[in-house]
Amino acid sequence: MSLRLPFTRRPLMLGFAASLLAGLAVAPQAAQAEGTLRISEQFGVVYLLLHVARDQGLIEKHGKEEGVDIKVSWTKLSGGAAVNEAVLSGAVDVGSAGLGPLLTLWDRTRGRQNVKAVAGLGAFPYYLVTNNPAVKTLADFTAKDRIAVPAVTVSVQSRFLQYAAAQAFGEQNWNRLEPLTVAVPHPDAAAAVISGGTEIDSHFANPPFQEQELASGKVHRVLSSYDVMGGANSPTLVFVTEKFRQDNPKTYKAFREALIEAGQIIAKDKAAAARTYIKVENSKLDPALVQQIIESPEVNFDTAPQNTLKLAQFMYRIGAIRNQPSSWQDYFFVDAPDQQGS
Repeated sequence: MSLRLPFTRRPLMLGFAASLLAGLAVAPQAAQAEGTLRISEQFGVVYLLLHVARDQGLIEKHGKEEGVDIKVSWTKLSGGAAVNEAVLSGAVDVGSAGLGPLLTLWDRTRGRQNVKAVAGLGAFPYYLVTNNPAVKTLADFTAKDRIAVPAVTVSVQSRFLQYAAAQAFGEQNWNRLEPLTVAVPHPDAAAAVISGGTEIDSHFANPPFQEQELASGKVHRVLSSYDVMGGANSPTLVFVTEKFRQDNPKTYKAFREALIEAGQIIAKDKAAAARTYIKVENSKLDPALVQQIIESPEVNFDTAPQNTLKLAQFMYRIGAIRNQPSSWQDYFFVDAPDQQGS
């Protein structure tokens, strides 16, 4: 694993994203015509539904069922801030990022572009890990520690950390640990924490990076996002603008159906799903480790949002969003009268 360790609050790929979006930020592109779908993706097993849909051509398959030949393109970005800007500028049609960035964008675009989630990408625990033996709880972090997150403040890991700090130190101290956070993509953060000897000694991660870190024997877990949220939740979602959904109903439906089928495929053969992750990500990981993650009883690939409202309401209470959500349906597109979520 390479050790590219930029000690900065901007993710490695944000510079790429900025250049990608430079010509788009002033004049957003028009919505793409029916049959074109540009999707952003990030790092980790939490994006496995997208990996399976991509590998097996499920979006194209369901497009044909709708009578549309869909051309799908993929853009790799790091961090919710870069993804949000890509969606707003029109550089991509579908954003894939954490619950925190989605809520930020929903709030920011309400009454205008009206960005909302299409589906969750399943439930996964996210671990805050450290190689500092003195850190056992949040109260043990000091000014010398540095916690890597994919995007400072806005990433779902940052929001989990804020929520955890509010629970540990009182809600007025929700940002107590924020000065310790730095923006580093997950692969580089994992490399830093495992190798040691850098200012980054902690990482609010996601699968498979947290499992790699723990397997090294040099790292231990401080907390799980499930501890913070009081149970399983959907940390990662996919989202679009209202205009894209309205202008491209067949493409939109094909995308939703592809994600549902991808979940069914994973459930039927988790070993094959692990191999798909390795293939799509061109990963050097042992497929057995990925399969172990997929088979965890804490993990599922349900596209219905799970336990998201708590974080949304917390973000409103601390002023991170201006609009108060009363239901998950406020920030999700509801495409069926019996659609489930929480």
